[in-house]
Amino acid sequence: MIPTVDLQGYSYEDRQGLLPSLTSAFTDCGGWVLERKTLSANSMEIAFEIQLSGIVELYSSLLATGVELTTLAHSVLADLCTCRHHLDRTSQTHQVLSLRLMLSFLEDVTLQSLLMTGTTAA
Repeated sequence: MIPTVDLQGYSYEDRQGLLPSLTSAFTDCGGWVLERKTLSANSMEIAFEIQLSGIVELYSSLLATGVELTTLAHSVLADLCTCRHHLDRTSQTHQVLSLRLMLSFLEDVTLQSLLMTGTTAA
């Protein structure tokens, strides 16, 4: 069994517009979606697999779609990219990785709009 790497992120993009872009991002770098789950009105989980050789493309594609990753997710993906770089000369780059992206959809609330309504951000 392949251990699953958990990634967390968020987006201000429209959910309906982002999902096709994410699916394309996974498939364009050689990955495949295993499962999509809606966790709540503002969050979802996508389980997918990809070969280690496509991790750099996946990382850049996620960012290009408008997904903002947590610091830990950036660190995990950077580590995987480093592993791929060092394993480039072996067949281990064909190793399959199982990833799970937990994604939250946020509304674009600016400081100005909070100030205009008199709401305080604590």
